Amino acid sequence: MKRLAIAMAMLIGSTLAGCAAPSATAPGVGRASVAYSTVGLERVLGQNAGGLVALFGQPDADVREQTARKLQFQGPICVLDAYLYPKGGREPVVTYLDAREPDGSTIDRASCVAALVRRGGGR
Repeated sequence: MKRLAIAMAMLIGSTLAGCAAPSATAPGVGRASVAYSTVGLERVLGQNAGGLVALFGQPDADVREQTARKLQFQGPICVLDAYLYPKGGREPVVTYLDAREPDGSTIDRASCVAALVRRGGGR
């Protein structure tokens, strides 16, 4: 009986320890990590809202928060969020871009820019 109690205690202890043990896998395993390079983004970074509209066509979303602005452009390949901020009292310009596939998967920002330019909305 004593051996059975010890065996049960060990089984329960190892089961609970497995629940509390830190995961050996990093969060987001299976998701590609994208390096944030500005190569291929020269046509977009530093542009004002008018420049983005000329390049991509009308935005699918236009969100303003105080002096910041986010313009979102969607196409069949990807979704691009362009973040515009004013510098030194000037008109807001693109200082950061975020891109993803329609299902939320990661995509290279420059590839997304190229795909959206070809979507027919821009010039």
